[in-house]
Amino acid sequence: MSGADVTMEFHPRPVPGEPKPWAFPAPERGALPNGLTVLRCHRPGQQVVAVEVCLDAPLDAEPEGLDGVATIMARALSEGTDKLSAEDFAAELERCGATLDAHADHPGVRVSLEVPVRRLPKALGLVADALRAPAFAPGEIERLVRNRLDEIPHETANPGRRAAKQLSKELFPASLRMSRPRQGTEETVARIDAAGVRAFYEAHVRPATATAVVVGDLTGVDLDQVLADTLGAWAGGPGSPRPVPAITADDTGRVVIVDRPGAVQTQLLLGRVGPDRHDRVWPAQVLGTYCLGGTLTSRLDRVLREEKGYTYGVRAFGQVLRSAADGTGASLLAISGSVDTESTGPALDDLWKVLRTLAAEGLTDAERDVAVQNLVGVAPLKYETAASVAGTLADQVEQHLPDDFQAQMYARLAETGTVEATAAAVAAFPVDRLVTVLVGDAARIKEPVEALGIGPVSVV
Repeated sequence: MSGADVTMEFHPRPVPGEPKPWAFPAPERGALPNGLTVLRCHRPGQQVVAVEVCLDAPLDAEPEGLDGVATIMARALSEGTDKLSAEDFAAELERCGATLDAHADHPGVRVSLEVPVRRLPKALGLVADALRAPAFAPGEIERLVRNRLDEIPHETANPGRRAAKQLSKELFPASLRMSRPRQGTEETVARIDAAGVRAFYEAHVRPATATAVVVGDLTGVDLDQVLADTLGAWAGGPGSPRPVPAITADDTGRVVIVDRPGAVQTQLLLGRVGPDRHDRVWPAQVLGTYCLGGTLTSRLDRVLREEKGYTYGVRAFGQVLRSAADGTGASLLAISGSVDTESTGPALDDLWKVLRTLAAEGLTDAERDVAVQNLVGVAPLKYETAASVAGTLADQVEQHLPDDFQAQMYARLAETGTVEATAAAVAAFPVDRLVTVLVGDAARIKEPVEALGIGPVSVV
């Protein structure tokens, strides 16, 4: 057959549809008769449902000398109930195709479930049993304590974790829970037993002070009935007001070297305490911090990584520690990275030059525009999964923020100008109010760091 005999049929090129405006999903808020607050969010197409249960059991509530009991309790919630042993509970979760996780942090304990929507009733029933009647078997608690004690030396050997631990100790007074490791120390964890875990559970875990967030494709699901049959069976009394200690911090400019003789790299962590997400400066601070060190194209990376080759990357960020509706919460504002030992002094010198230049000359409109595009433009991709939406809604619950906070946040980011973002970034990272923690070889880095004059230098 010759080429002349061949005919080709061309189909019309696909035409893109009209772009639809995107906004962060708005949840529906309700409550169960037992006092449990429920946020639900229907996300068509998300066949894996994400559930987040926020428990009002913050680290501040841990008894004196039992730091880490909230973590052990969180881990023990999946280690059996009054109906199932730990092995049987795990087997039932596996039959549901579900994953269950729980962890403790300053705002409270978070229980996270992901499960195919058709198995939601069964899996949510298991979670309800774990919250209603956890076994807290002495043998299981002892095993969890041993596991936690085994983890601590590994965390101490990790330069990043060691720097974070030291920074918290430097910033906050010893009396404040934030000054101490979130998951406890060897001394405090070793004291934890089943009785202590149960006492903490009975004092703080109840439906009246908890919130469940449910996100996914709820088409054909009678969620009201599912909740009534599962979490609705969880009983408990009302919560009592708990005193919340005021947050005080010392961010006087100084350098603390955590000595690791022979280390070939130095871990850098510079930080101070700033406002929480209730503060009106938060959107501008997020934008300015992103311009400073939020991505590979930010100023810190451009200088320390691309121009000087000191590091694989340096990041600036803000992390909420505790949030309160009255604005008395706090966040950690920090810059983190690692450099080779010989470059410690020059890298810090250039880092300070970046901060001083930012204060003197400000951000550019181009930097601001790129940051807005990265932060706002990628939001639809960031929140493609039910788990990402549920996690953000649960963060808002723990931080006492309105349900539309994230949606408003993107609008405010887009409205924030270059001057405002600059002012927020400069205020967040003043060169004379940063506590600098260096984990490295003190014998090799102390003298060049002292020569920089960025603050008194001590070695621990």
